[in-house]
Amino acid sequence: MRVFITGTAGFIGFHLARRLLDLGHFVDGFDGFTPYYDVKLKQARHAILTRRNNYRAHIAMLEDMDALTRAMEAAKPEVIIHLAAQAGVRYSLENPRAYVDANLVGGFNVMELARLHSVRHFLLASTSSVYGANVDTPFVEHERTDHPLTLYAATKKAGEVMAHSYAHLWSIPTTAFRFFTVYGPWGRPDMAPYKFVDAIENDRTIDIYNHGDMERDFTYVTDLVESIVRLIDCVPPKGAGRLDPNDPSLSPVAPFRVVNIGRGKPVNLLEFIETIERKMGKKALRNYMDMQPGDAPRTFADASLLERLTGYKPDTTLEQGVSELVDWYRAYRAGRFDEAAP
Repeated sequence: MRVFITGTAGFIGFHLARRLLDLGHFVDGFDGFTPYYDVKLKQARHAILTRRNNYRAHIAMLEDMDALTRAMEAAKPEVIIHLAAQAGVRYSLENPRAYVDANLVGGFNVMELARLHSVRHFLLASTSSVYGANVDTPFVEHERTDHPLTLYAATKKAGEVMAHSYAHLWSIPTTAFRFFTVYGPWGRPDMAPYKFVDAIENDRTIDIYNHGDMERDFTYVTDLVESIVRLIDCVPPKGAGRLDPNDPSLSPVAPFRVVNIGRGKPVNLLEFIETIERKMGKKALRNYMDMQPGDAPRTFADASLLERLTGYKPDTTLEQGVSELVDWYRAYRAGRFDEAAP
């Protein structure tokens, strides 16, 4: 299978590309190496992928339609998986235009090319942040998501809506998956799991928002990747003109579906920190703070649709996932890249 993945120098794209390469597929990766966080980490991920004979890299920005078009024409993909985006909830308060450029303009460019290449399946990443002000948990795919709390969430919701219109107008089978707090080896330095490990290792204080009264559905990255790989073959059928009570996330008018990818087991933030402390054998220096604008107190996925479609349920324990994250972090920071490769 020929797969085109955007964001392969990123955390999730890197893991997904490696998994598909291991399965024997041909992968074309597209990434702009933006400096939102340490580019050296992106370069290290990229270097591992480029060792593979069935991988081809394209370096450019999503907003560069000419470069994206050339890459797509070279790839001739059967499947497109669109992961690249400007991420980060809090950064969207500082630099909102970056989200419009990457997530809206860039997303539109990818959708246009998915249309032109008549791909078998177009899959794109969304986020649990689209549930916004919803208070009923667990979050279910067919719930309304009309009240985003940040521009980041708003652009990801807009991406889902744009993709639905493309699926309807051009009969492009499309799956949008919503991620829930992904963590693990090669993770992003701007996200709490990495920040906590890094701060504890270096005796720096960690900021704990809402005084620790928060819950997150922490999802280990290999569970997420396995879910995406299995969803590739779960091609949404064209809508039947009415809602399907057995699959209410399937559009009634388009071959379009939304799927949560989460462990379905929310963990208190303090419990997560304590798990890291036990693994590292060190206590965190804690700075308790009020809730930040745009944060949700609780995220919790109903992942039953994922299990029905794929037969798979994320099941990596918190202890196992944190252990892998800490081991990778220490190997990577020590320059032992072969040990850091998992």
